Amino acid sequence: MIAITNWLNERNSLNVKHFNDNPWLFVSRTGKPLSRQRFYNIVSAAGKNAGLNIKVHPHMLRHACGYSLADNGVDTRLIQDYLGHRNIRHTVIYTASNSMRFEKMWGRGDAKKQHFDPKCKPNLCLEILV
Repeated sequence: MIAITNWLNERNSLNVKHFNDNPWLFVSRTGKPLSRQRFYNIVSAAGKNAGLNIKVHPHMLRHACGYSLADNGVDTRLIQDYLGHRNIRHTVIYTASNSMRFEKMWGRGDAKKQHFDPKCKPNLCLEILV
């Protein structure tokens, strides 16, 4: 919310008549809401300008949000509700690839090594954790 508030304050400080108190978050130069296609073009161009070797699209922002929530330890059911997923399987994608979810269980850093079974080969244990 802080970023949105900052953006609205910045936009309103431009003193452009159709920007001030406009209910839309992103507006065109004419004060109308950005079209879906225009937003797509802006995000795609930003990816190209950043030199990314993948095709960037707006839905990636949604994925980034899901991964960020999972990385910060937010419960999977809350992420599901926040993203509006009907099926938990769609949400589990964000948490399944997050090896850091075991951090609280195993401790931090080198403390993980203290919990290995002496018979366990270190590389095998690391593969299981990652």
